[in-house]
Amino acid sequence: MQFFFLQVANTNNTANYLPIALQLLFAVGLIATIIVLSNFLGPKRKTSDKLQNFESGIEIKGNARQPMAIKYFLVAILFVLFDVEVIFFYPYAVNFRELGKEGFIAVAMFVALFAVGFIYIIKKGALDWED
Repeated sequence: MQFFFLQVANTNNTANYLPIALQLLFAVGLIATIIVLSNFLGPKRKTSDKLQNFESGIEIKGNARQPMAIKYFLVAILFVLFDVEVIFFYPYAVNFRELGKEGFIAVAMFVALFAVGFIYIIKKGALDWED
C-alpha cells in the first residue's frame, strides 16, 4: 500500500504544480494590492525639495553627462578579460598530473591565444595614455 502512494506522488503532472502556481499568484496579487493601496492612500506632497535629484547629500555641480575618455573603460574591460583568464588556471593547477601532456598542450594553446590577443592590444595602442 505504501508503494502505491510513492508511485502516485512521483508522477509528474500539472496538479503537482498547483501549490506553486497558487503561491505565485498570491504573491503577485499581494504586491499589486500593496502598490495600488499605497498609491491611493499615501500622501501626495510635491515640493521643490522632493522633486530635486538626490545626490547623497552632496550639492549638485554641473552636468553628469560629461564626456569621459574611452581608455578608462577599455582598461577595465581588458583587466576583467585577463583576470578571468587566471581563473581558468586553477583547475589545471589542481589536476596537472592527471591531465598529462594533453592538458599541458591545451593550457599552452589557451595562454598562446591570450598572448596573441595581448600583443594585438599593445600593437593597436589600446594601453597608450599619451593621447
